[in-house]
Amino acid sequence: MKRRSIIWLLFLGIAALAVLAIACGDDDDDGSPTASPADESPAATEAPSAGSHSQILADVQSRGELVCGVNESVPGFGFVEPDGTSSGFDTDFCRAIALAVLGDAEAVQFVPLTAEARLTALQTGQIDVLVRNTTWTLSRDASTGLSFATTTFYDGQGLMVRVADGFADVDALATGTICVLQGTTTELNLADRLPDSTALGFEDNETLQVAFIEERCDGWTSDKSQLASRRSAFPEDEGGPDSLTILDETFSKEPLGPLTVDNDDQWFDIVDWTVIGMILAEEAGITSENIDDFIADPPNAEIARLLGVPFEGGEIFDGGLGIDPDFMQAVIRGVGNYGEVYETNITPIGIPREGTLNASWTDGGLIYAPPWR
Repeated sequence: MKRRSIIWLLFLGIAALAVLAIACGDDDDDGSPTASPADESPAATEAPSAGSHSQILADVQSRGELVCGVNESVPGFGFVEPDGTSSGFDTDFCRAIALAVLGDAEAVQFVPLTAEARLTALQTGQIDVLVRNTTWTLSRDASTGLSFATTTFYDGQGLMVRVADGFADVDALATGTICVLQGTTTELNLADRLPDSTALGFEDNETLQVAFIEERCDGWTSDKSQLASRRSAFPEDEGGPDSLTILDETFSKEPLGPLTVDNDDQWFDIVDWTVIGMILAEEAGITSENIDDFIADPPNAEIARLLGVPFEGGEIFDGGLGIDPDFMQAVIRGVGNYGEVYETNITPIGIPREGTLNASWTDGGLIYAPPWR
Protein backbone atom coordinates (compact mmCIF):
# COMPACT_ATOMS: atom_id res chain seq x y z
CA MET A 1 0.00 0.00 0.00
CA LYS A 2 1.31 3.46 -0.86
CA ARG A 3 2.47 5.74 1.96
CA ARG A 4 -0.16 8.36 0.96
CA SER A 5 -2.96 5.78 1.41
CA ILE A 6 -1.67 4.78 4.82
CA ILE A 7 -1.61 8.42 5.95
CA TRP A 8 -5.14 8.93 4.63
CA LEU A 9 -6.45 5.88 6.55
CA LEU A 10 -4.76 7.08 9.73
CA PHE A 11 -6.39 10.50 9.26
CA LEU A 12 -9.84 8.96 8.84
CA GLY A 13 -9.35 6.86 11.95
CA ILE A 14 -8.31 9.85 14.05
CA ALA A 15 -11.24 11.88 12.70
CA ALA A 16 -13.69 9.13 13.62
CA LEU A 17 -12.32 8.98 17.17
CA ALA A 18 -12.57 12.76 17.44
CA VAL A 19 -16.24 12.74 16.38
CA LEU A 20 -16.97 10.04 18.95
CA ALA A 21 -15.21 11.99 21.69
CA ILE A 22 -17.13 15.18 20.86
CA ALA A 23 -20.44 13.33 20.84
CA CYS A 24 -19.72 11.85 24.27
CA GLY A 25 -18.57 15.22 25.63
CA ASP A 26 -21.73 17.07 24.50
CA ASP A 27 -24.23 14.62 26.02
CA ASP A 28 -25.01 13.88 29.68
CA ASP A 29 -24.37 10.19 28.83
CA ASP A 30 -27.54 9.15 30.63
CA GLY A 31 -28.77 6.91 27.84
CA SER A 32 -31.49 9.35 26.73
CA PRO A 33 -32.00 9.90 22.99
CA THR A 34 -30.56 12.98 21.32
CA ALA A 35 -33.09 15.81 21.05
CA SER A 36 -34.40 16.69 17.62
CA PRO A 37 -34.41 20.35 16.49
CA ALA A 38 -38.11 20.58 17.33
CA ASP A 39 -37.34 19.56 20.92
CA GLU A 40 -35.12 22.61 21.33
CA SER A 41 -38.07 25.02 21.26
CA PRO A 42 -38.62 27.13 24.41
CA ALA A 43 -41.67 25.05 25.33
CA ALA A 44 -39.63 21.85 25.38
CA THR A 45 -36.42 23.15 26.97
CA GLU A 46 -36.34 23.13 30.75
CA ALA A 47 -35.04 26.25 32.43
CA PRO A 48 -31.97 25.85 34.62
CA SER A 49 -32.75 25.33 38.27
CA ALA A 50 -32.35 28.34 40.51
CA GLY A 51 -28.70 28.99 41.24
CA SER A 52 -27.40 26.32 38.85
CA HIS A 53 -25.58 28.88 36.72
CA SER A 54 -25.54 32.05 38.79
CA GLN A 55 -23.25 32.18 41.79
CA ILE A 56 -24.71 35.55 42.79
CA LEU A 57 -28.26 34.18 42.68
CA ALA A 58 -27.16 31.23 44.81
CA ASP A 59 -25.50 33.57 47.31
CA VAL A 60 -28.52 35.88 47.50
CA GLN A 61 -30.92 32.99 48.04
CA SER A 62 -28.60 31.37 50.59
CA ARG A 63 -28.28 34.50 52.73
CA GLY A 64 -31.94 35.45 52.17
CA GLU A 65 -31.05 39.03 51.39
CA LEU A 66 -30.09 41.16 48.39
CA VAL A 67 -27.15 43.53 48.89
CA CYS A 68 -27.87 46.58 46.75
CA GLY A 69 -25.55 49.55 46.24
CA VAL A 70 -27.42 52.86 46.29
CA ASN A 71 -27.13 56.61 46.71
CA GLU A 72 -28.84 57.69 49.93
CA SER A 73 -28.57 61.45 49.53
CA VAL A 74 -30.79 62.15 46.51
CA PRO A 75 -34.47 62.65 47.40
CA GLY A 76 -36.74 60.95 44.90
CA PHE A 77 -34.05 58.49 43.79
CA GLY A 78 -32.29 57.26 46.92
CA PHE A 79 -32.79 58.82 50.32
CA VAL A 80 -32.91 57.87 54.00
CA GLU A 81 -36.10 59.17 55.60
CA PRO A 82 -36.19 60.55 59.17
CA ASP A 83 -37.54 57.20 60.40
CA GLY A 84 -34.51 55.40 58.94
CA THR A 85 -36.26 53.78 55.98
CA SER A 86 -34.85 54.02 52.46
CA SER A 87 -37.04 55.56 49.77
CA GLY A 88 -36.73 56.47 46.12
CA PHE A 89 -36.93 55.38 42.51
CA ASP A 90 -33.63 53.49 42.59
CA THR A 91 -34.28 51.83 45.93
CA ASP A 92 -37.64 50.60 44.64
CA PHE A 93 -35.82 48.83 41.83
CA CYS A 94 -33.64 47.17 44.50
CA ARG A 95 -36.84 46.01 46.17
CA ALA A 96 -38.18 44.77 42.83
CA ILE A 97 -35.11 42.57 42.32
CA ALA A 98 -35.46 41.23 45.88
CA LEU A 99 -39.09 40.41 45.15
CA ALA A 100 -38.10 38.62 41.94
CA VAL A 101 -35.59 36.29 43.59
CA LEU A 102 -36.72 36.16 47.22
CA GLY A 103 -40.38 37.18 47.15
CA ASP A 104 -39.75 39.80 49.85
CA ALA A 105 -39.43 43.55 49.23
CA GLU A 106 -37.83 44.05 52.64
CA ALA A 107 -35.09 41.46 52.11
CA VAL A 108 -32.65 44.14 50.98
CA GLN A 109 -29.52 45.53 52.57
CA PHE A 110 -29.01 49.01 51.15
CA VAL A 111 -25.32 49.95 50.95
CA PRO A 112 -24.72 53.69 50.47
CA LEU A 113 -21.87 54.36 48.05
CA THR A 114 -20.09 57.46 46.88
CA ALA A 115 -19.51 58.06 43.18
CA GLU A 116 -15.86 57.11 43.52
CA ALA A 117 -16.52 53.88 45.46
CA ARG A 118 -19.58 52.54 43.61
CA LEU A 119 -17.94 50.61 40.74
CA THR A 120 -15.21 49.10 42.91
CA ALA A 121 -17.82 47.85 45.37
CA LEU A 122 -19.55 45.93 42.58
CA GLN A 123 -16.31 44.68 41.02
CA THR A 124 -15.08 43.27 44.31
CA GLY A 125 -18.35 41.57 45.26
CA GLN A 126 -19.25 43.85 48.17
CA ILE A 127 -22.69 44.26 46.60
CA ASP A 128 -24.84 42.07 44.33
CA VAL A 129 -26.14 44.86 42.12
CA LEU A 130 -25.63 48.62 41.80
CA VAL A 131 -28.81 50.68 41.42
CA ARG A 132 -27.47 54.18 41.80
CA ASN A 133 -27.30 57.10 39.39
CA THR A 134 -24.50 55.76 37.16
CA THR A 135 -24.20 56.72 33.52
CA TRP A 136 -23.84 54.05 30.83
CA THR A 137 -20.70 54.88 28.84
CA LEU A 138 -18.42 53.00 26.46
CA SER A 139 -15.43 52.89 28.81
CA ARG A 140 -17.51 51.72 31.76
CA ASP A 141 -19.18 49.05 29.66
CA ALA A 142 -16.00 47.80 27.98
CA SER A 143 -13.24 48.08 30.56
CA THR A 144 -14.69 47.71 34.05
CA GLY A 145 -15.98 44.14 33.90
CA LEU A 146 -19.52 45.41 34.47
CA SER A 147 -22.75 45.29 32.45
CA PHE A 148 -25.53 47.88 32.25
CA ALA A 149 -29.08 46.58 32.31
CA THR A 150 -32.06 48.32 30.67
CA THR A 151 -32.02 52.07 31.25
CA THR A 152 -34.49 53.12 33.93
CA PHE A 153 -34.04 56.90 33.62
CA TYR A 154 -32.83 59.04 30.72
CA ASP A 155 -31.08 62.05 32.20
CA GLY A 156 -28.83 64.88 31.08
CA GLN A 157 -26.37 67.21 32.74
CA GLY A 158 -27.28 70.75 33.64
CA LEU A 159 -26.33 73.67 35.85
CA MET A 160 -28.10 74.98 38.93
CA VAL A 161 -27.49 78.54 40.10
CA ARG A 162 -28.78 81.00 42.66
CA VAL A 163 -31.64 83.13 41.29
CA ALA A 164 -30.13 86.21 42.91
CA ASP A 165 -26.95 85.87 40.85
CA GLY A 166 -28.85 86.49 37.64
CA PHE A 167 -27.13 83.94 35.39
CA ALA A 168 -29.29 83.55 32.29
CA ASP A 169 -27.59 80.63 30.58
CA VAL A 170 -24.69 78.17 30.81
CA ASP A 171 -22.32 80.43 28.86
CA ALA A 172 -22.64 83.06 31.58
CA LEU A 173 -20.53 80.74 33.76
CA ALA A 174 -17.80 80.25 31.14
CA THR A 175 -15.05 81.35 33.54
CA GLY A 176 -16.89 80.66 36.77
CA THR A 177 -16.23 78.17 39.55
CA ILE A 178 -18.49 75.12 39.41
CA CYS A 179 -19.13 72.62 42.19
CA VAL A 180 -19.06 69.02 40.93
CA LEU A 181 -18.87 65.48 42.30
CA GLN A 182 -15.54 63.72 41.88
CA GLY A 183 -15.24 60.42 40.00
CA THR A 184 -18.18 61.09 37.69
CA THR A 185 -18.81 61.65 34.01
CA THR A 186 -20.07 65.04 35.18
CA GLU A 187 -16.48 66.24 35.61
CA LEU A 188 -15.58 65.26 32.04
CA ASN A 189 -18.72 66.82 30.57
CA LEU A 190 -18.07 70.06 32.43
CA ALA A 191 -14.53 70.22 31.00
CA ASP A 192 -15.95 69.70 27.50
CA ARG A 193 -18.72 72.27 27.82
CA LEU A 194 -16.96 74.97 29.87
CA PRO A 195 -13.22 74.38 29.37
CA ASP A 196 -12.26 77.72 30.95
CA SER A 197 -14.27 77.18 34.12
CA THR A 198 -12.80 76.04 37.44
CA ALA A 199 -14.10 72.72 38.74
CA LEU A 200 -14.34 72.45 42.52
CA GLY A 201 -14.66 68.74 43.29
CA PHE A 202 -16.32 66.98 46.22
CA GLU A 203 -16.79 63.36 47.23
CA ASP A 204 -20.45 63.64 48.22
CA ASN A 205 -23.46 65.92 47.85
CA GLU A 206 -23.51 67.00 51.48
CA THR A 207 -20.09 68.64 51.42
CA LEU A 208 -20.79 70.01 47.94
CA GLN A 209 -24.01 71.62 49.13
CA VAL A 210 -22.21 73.24 52.06
CA ALA A 211 -19.68 74.74 49.63
CA PHE A 212 -22.50 75.98 47.40
CA ILE A 213 -24.30 77.59 50.34
CA GLU A 214 -21.02 79.25 51.36
CA GLU A 215 -20.84 80.63 47.79
CA ARG A 216 -17.50 79.01 47.11
CA CYS A 217 -18.82 78.21 43.65
CA ASP A 218 -21.03 80.06 41.19
CA GLY A 219 -22.92 77.02 39.95
CA TRP A 220 -23.65 73.41 40.78
CA THR A 221 -23.49 70.88 37.95
CA SER A 222 -24.88 67.36 37.94
CA ASP A 223 -27.54 65.28 36.23
CA LYS A 224 -30.68 67.40 36.06
CA SER A 225 -32.59 64.79 38.04
CA GLN A 226 -30.11 65.12 40.89
CA LEU A 227 -30.22 68.92 40.73
CA ALA A 228 -34.02 68.86 40.87
CA SER A 229 -33.83 66.48 43.81
CA ARG A 230 -31.42 68.66 45.77
CA ARG A 231 -33.38 71.80 44.87
CA SER A 232 -36.62 70.26 46.16
CA ALA A 233 -35.04 69.74 49.59
CA PHE A 234 -32.93 72.90 49.74
CA PRO A 235 -33.03 74.33 53.29
CA GLU A 236 -35.65 77.00 53.87
CA ASP A 237 -33.25 79.02 56.01
CA GLU A 238 -31.02 79.27 52.93
CA GLY A 239 -33.87 80.47 50.72
CA GLY A 240 -35.58 77.14 49.96
CA PRO A 241 -36.24 75.73 46.48
CA ASP A 242 -37.39 79.06 45.04
CA SER A 243 -33.96 80.59 45.60
CA LEU A 244 -32.44 78.24 43.00
CA THR A 245 -33.01 77.71 39.29
CA ILE A 246 -31.85 75.02 36.90
CA LEU A 247 -30.73 76.53 33.60
CA ASP A 248 -32.54 75.31 30.49
CA GLU A 249 -29.61 73.82 28.58
CA THR A 250 -28.95 70.07 28.81
CA PHE A 251 -25.40 69.41 27.64
CA SER A 252 -24.94 65.65 27.90
CA LYS A 253 -26.72 62.31 27.60
CA GLU A 254 -26.91 60.38 30.87
CA PRO A 255 -28.73 57.03 30.59
CA LEU A 256 -28.99 55.57 34.09
CA GLY A 257 -29.79 52.01 35.14
CA PRO A 258 -28.74 48.97 37.20
CA LEU A 259 -25.29 47.37 36.85
CA THR A 260 -24.08 43.82 37.45
CA VAL A 261 -20.75 42.05 36.99
CA ASP A 262 -19.90 40.68 33.55
CA ASN A 263 -19.17 37.09 34.52
CA ASP A 264 -22.67 36.08 35.64
CA ASP A 265 -25.03 36.18 32.67
CA GLN A 266 -27.96 34.59 34.49
CA TRP A 267 -27.86 37.19 37.25
CA PHE A 268 -27.65 39.98 34.69
CA ASP A 269 -30.71 38.56 32.87
CA ILE A 270 -32.71 38.41 36.10
CA VAL A 271 -31.95 42.05 36.91
CA ASP A 272 -32.55 43.15 33.32
CA TRP A 273 -35.84 41.33 32.84
CA THR A 274 -37.18 42.50 36.19
CA VAL A 275 -36.84 46.07 34.89
CA ILE A 276 -38.30 45.09 31.52
CA GLY A 277 -41.23 43.34 33.21
CA MET A 278 -42.11 46.51 35.12
CA ILE A 279 -42.06 48.51 31.88
CA LEU A 280 -44.20 45.92 30.09
CA ALA A 281 -46.66 45.87 32.98
CA GLU A 282 -47.22 49.61 32.54
CA GLU A 283 -47.70 49.16 28.78
CA ALA A 284 -50.32 46.49 29.49
CA GLY A 285 -52.11 48.52 32.15
CA ILE A 286 -51.23 46.11 34.97
CA THR A 287 -50.82 47.87 38.31
CA SER A 288 -50.31 46.86 41.92
CA GLU A 289 -54.03 47.49 42.44
CA ASN A 290 -55.51 45.48 39.54
CA ILE A 291 -53.00 42.68 39.07
CA ASP A 292 -55.31 40.03 40.52
CA ASP A 293 -57.83 40.72 37.76
CA PHE A 294 -55.16 40.09 35.10
CA ILE A 295 -54.00 36.91 36.85
CA ALA A 296 -57.54 35.55 36.96
CA ASP A 297 -58.32 36.45 33.34
CA PRO A 298 -55.29 37.41 31.23
CA PRO A 299 -56.52 39.17 28.07
CA ASN A 300 -53.78 37.80 25.81
CA ALA A 301 -50.88 35.39 25.67
CA GLU A 302 -48.13 37.94 26.38
CA ILE A 303 -49.73 39.07 29.61
CA ALA A 304 -50.18 35.43 30.60
CA ARG A 305 -46.48 34.84 29.92
CA LEU A 306 -45.50 37.96 31.90
CA LEU A 307 -47.53 36.88 34.93
CA GLY A 308 -46.61 33.19 34.69
CA VAL A 309 -50.16 31.89 34.27
CA PRO A 310 -51.73 29.60 31.64
CA PHE A 311 -53.56 31.06 28.65
CA GLU A 312 -56.27 29.22 26.70
CA GLY A 313 -55.12 25.89 28.00
CA GLY A 314 -51.46 26.48 27.21
CA GLU A 315 -48.64 25.76 29.60
CA ILE A 316 -47.10 28.32 31.94
CA PHE A 317 -44.26 30.08 30.14
CA ASP A 318 -40.78 29.73 31.65
CA GLY A 319 -38.26 32.03 29.98
CA GLY A 320 -35.24 30.26 31.47
CA LEU A 321 -34.14 32.75 34.14
CA GLY A 322 -33.83 30.04 36.78
CA ILE A 323 -36.41 31.60 39.10
CA ASP A 324 -40.15 31.02 39.47
CA PRO A 325 -41.92 31.86 36.18
CA ASP A 326 -44.54 33.91 38.04
CA PHE A 327 -41.93 36.17 39.69
CA MET A 328 -43.39 39.30 38.14
CA GLN A 329 -46.56 38.84 40.17
CA ALA A 330 -44.58 39.54 43.34
CA VAL A 331 -42.71 42.45 41.72
CA ILE A 332 -45.83 44.23 40.46
CA ARG A 333 -47.83 43.57 43.60
CA GLY A 334 -44.97 44.68 45.84
CA VAL A 335 -43.62 47.83 44.14
CA GLY A 336 -45.84 48.40 41.09
CA ASN A 337 -45.16 48.89 37.41
CA TYR A 338 -42.61 51.37 36.04
CA GLY A 339 -45.12 54.22 35.92
CA GLU A 340 -46.22 53.68 39.51
CA VAL A 341 -42.63 53.75 40.75
CA TYR A 342 -41.99 56.95 38.78
CA GLU A 343 -45.17 58.63 39.99
CA THR A 344 -44.48 57.72 43.62
CA ASN A 345 -40.90 58.92 43.71
CA ILE A 346 -39.93 61.31 40.92
CA THR A 347 -43.06 63.31 40.09
CA PRO A 348 -43.17 64.80 43.63
CA ILE A 349 -39.70 66.37 43.20
CA GLY A 350 -40.86 68.24 40.11
CA ILE A 351 -39.70 66.07 37.20
CA PRO A 352 -42.72 65.21 35.01
CA ARG A 353 -42.75 62.35 32.51
CA GLU A 354 -45.02 63.86 29.89
CA GLY A 355 -43.12 65.10 26.87
CA THR A 356 -39.79 63.74 28.12
CA LEU A 357 -37.56 60.81 27.16
CA ASN A 358 -38.85 58.99 30.24
CA ALA A 359 -42.37 58.76 28.88
CA SER A 360 -43.54 55.41 27.54
CA TRP A 361 -42.74 54.83 23.87
CA THR A 362 -46.50 54.91 23.27
CA ASP A 363 -46.37 58.57 24.39
CA GLY A 364 -43.26 59.52 22.42
CA GLY A 365 -40.66 58.58 25.04
CA LEU A 366 -37.91 55.96 25.18
CA ILE A 367 -39.30 53.65 27.88
CA TYR A 368 -39.83 50.49 25.86
CA ALA A 369 -40.04 46.77 26.61
CA PRO A 370 -38.95 43.97 24.24
CA PRO A 371 -41.32 40.99 23.84
CA TRP A 372 -41.86 38.65 26.79
CA ARG A 373 -41.75 35.33 24.96
